[in-house]
Amino acid sequence: MAVEPLSQKEIEDRLAELPGWSLDTGRLTRSYRLGSHVAAAALVMHIAAVQDELNHHSDLTLGYNTVALTVHTHSAGGAVTEKDFALARRVEDIAPGHGAH
Repeated sequence: MAVEPLSQKEIEDRLAELPGWSLDTGRLTRSYRLGSHVAAAALVMHIAAVQDELNHHSDLTLGYNTVALTVHTHSAGGAVTEKDFALARRVEDIAPGHGAH
């Protein structure tokens, strides 16, 4: 099943519901600062599990106490789709101090 790219308006509307997320060079991006390297590494593992569950994977960068994500849909020509926002919402839910608990 094909995944359709979202319009600029649809992307802006969805971004309004996800504080901290932005569009950078056509991709959704978000960085998190955590209390330690171990906490950041643990968040990467949680995100990886969610990505496997959704079968949708982002680029993840682990820093000393930071985690950065860059998300787009390869099967839609690298465009932003609803799949990207579904992943972003799930990440927000598990990020310490950021999402619903």
